[in-house]
Amino acid sequence: MKKHLLTTFALLSVVALSSVANAANLWQLKNGTPDLKSAGTLSFGPDGIIFVGDQKGAAVFAIDTGDAKGTVSEVALNVGNVGTRLGKLFNVDAGDVAVNDLAANPATGTVFLAVTKGSGADATPALVKVDGKGAFSEISLKNVAFSKVELPNAPEDKVVKRGRRSSNPRKDSITDLAYVDGKVIVSGLSAGQGGSTVREIGFPFSSTSQGSRVEIYHGAHGKYESHSAIRTFVPFNIDGEPALLAGYVCTPLVKFPLSSLKSGKPARGTTIAELGNHNRPLDMIVYEKDGSNFLLLANSARGVMKISTEDIAENKGITERISDTAGQTYETIESLLGVVQLAKLNASSAVVLVQAGSGGLYLQSVDLP
Repeated sequence: MKKHLLTTFALLSVVALSSVANAANLWQLKNGTPDLKSAGTLSFGPDGIIFVGDQKGAAVFAIDTGDAKGTVSEVALNVGNVGTRLGKLFNVDAGDVAVNDLAANPATGTVFLAVTKGSGADATPALVKVDGKGAFSEISLKNVAFSKVELPNAPEDKVVKRGRRSSNPRKDSITDLAYVDGKVIVSGLSAGQGGSTVREIGFPFSSTSQGSRVEIYHGAHGKYESHSAIRTFVPFNIDGEPALLAGYVCTPLVKFPLSSLKSGKPARGTTIAELGNHNRPLDMIVYEKDGSNFLLLANSARGVMKISTEDIAENKGITERISDTAGQTYETIESLLGVVQLAKLNASSAVVLVQAGSGGLYLQSVDLP
């Protein structure tokens, strides 16, 4: 009996290893240690592969997480003291760990965090896994299956002055990313004037192109602009046509047909809403409820907005100065206070990272409103 059990276990182990190997081969991943310089943005692709946007290195990594166990419907997170937990995990003070993004594996419900340990020249990136019961563990980046693509024409890694403000545009070389139909879509800045760019990168990775420089009408400013990067976006079909819905600082919501985003060519988006100035969009998901599609947008100063997509195809766009709000309608979800990151778990629930009034962080699974 023991021999039979051991044989069965061995066979299952071989099958599991074979499955991992086949996935790595299929997506042309090679074993090694990714040379991540930062970990800022996350998105899941096929077969448990997570895409990591490395702004400092101006590169995108595909990493096999090996995450194959879990049931999304059983995920129930209510985890407090996230900073303290991460500090203990890395043996540093809680204040020396920052969470940059989160993503949920749609196959298992496991949550992954992109983390920065330390600050300044001593800052290092890390990935953390949070299972369905709230247990934290660091993802080893030694001898993992991965691939990498570097972004051409990325901004130089140095502080520059524009008007009265100074900033390092390399920090915005990648502002968001998503996997759609065999491609990784990446928003961010490129070098030069009017640097707001959207790139499409085929996966398995090949060399990426210059991307499309994008321009929008900013209703609060009353003019067309191309210097500000998309902060967050979601893929969304509009009357059967693949598109991006993108959020900008201060706070235009813009639609771009994917067909308009051709490498080396400029594209002008349609501003379908102005959601209020003095605000920064943080994260966004799309979901269906009661037969209608909605966007859920977390903001720095205006809470979490549930935005209607009704008649979005017919929305011709805002082309005049707006002093308040206009376009697609929304409601503020009062029960979701302090949300700084969010990710969809399944058709009815999401996971949120909340900044409490006391400054602490907690992870929670919530019903979609």
